[in-house]
Amino acid sequence: MSVNTGSGPDIITFGETMALLMPSGGKGLEYSSELYSLFGGAESNVAIGISRLGGHVGWFGRLGKDPLGRMIFKKIRGEGVDVSRAELTPDAPTGLMMREVLMGKTSVYYYRKNSAASQMSPKHLDEAYIAGAKILHITGITPALSESCREAAFEAIRLARKHGVKVSFDPNLRLKLWNIEDARPVLLELAKLSDIFLPGLDELKLLYQTEDWDVIVSKLRELSAVSIVKGGEDVTYVVTADTITTVPYFKAEQVIDTVGAGDGFCAGFLVGVLRAYEYPEAVRIGNLVGSMIVQTEGDWEGAPTWEQVEAVLNNIKHIER
Repeated sequence: MSVNTGSGPDIITFGETMALLMPSGGKGLEYSSELYSLFGGAESNVAIGISRLGGHVGWFGRLGKDPLGRMIFKKIRGEGVDVSRAELTPDAPTGLMMREVLMGKTSVYYYRKNSAASQMSPKHLDEAYIAGAKILHITGITPALSESCREAAFEAIRLARKHGVKVSFDPNLRLKLWNIEDARPVLLELAKLSDIFLPGLDELKLLYQTEDWDVIVSKLRELSAVSIVKGGEDVTYVVTADTITTVPYFKAEQVIDTVGAGDGFCAGFLVGVLRAYEYPEAVRIGNLVGSMIVQTEGDWEGAPTWEQVEAVLNNIKHIER
């Protein structure tokens, strides 16, 4: 069931999506003779999650005009995401990442320097496309890729605010891309410009340089945004100027792959916002989607449909055969 009310996407996001190679059989990359091919990127993960939940969403970015780029482009499009503003360029390659899980710990290795996405700049933004949306969702990964990507992120927010489009910002701090000293001022400035701030609690401790929850809350209340704080002890927090609401997690029956859980949360939450839910109820949807995604391997493959979400909310039993 679609929640779109206009001709263009209700939610727009952009950033780098990379090909992903993982070893089979639970082996480390160093010792595996077989790798299987997937893809992932925080923004496209969110976009696919929104689309599966019935939202009308667009993703754009730059991919190499190479086999990996074409594969990613076609698969994102195949998930019902509008990719009309995405670009396949012959001038630079598609980024690549490799991931392994050893002794329960995930390690990701990036091969994205000088990738097509890292060359994105404000000239690649379509003002009319952004203006037609209800929400622009960005992450802190994009400004970490290059100076031109940073300029594009700030310009996209400027255009959104110019046209009354809400800005959703997930800092998605990646310390393999930049150090905290470089990241902190950029991410905090982006938070100031946002309407919805979606940090993790661990990220806030690094950004605000404190472990004190009361200090963190006071800092969040200096923002004009509503802050949705992920990663609390079995709860997600909704922090406004004068209230703190806690929303309990949904317990996952099994945890197979935690990568993509935060993106799944964002997808569920933003669809809840699109459906005009109050923030705590939208967070509840986000919590549920996140718990469903960790039960499947892959960044976005376990993203549920709206019908699957409703089945859990309504305690509808699965009939096997």
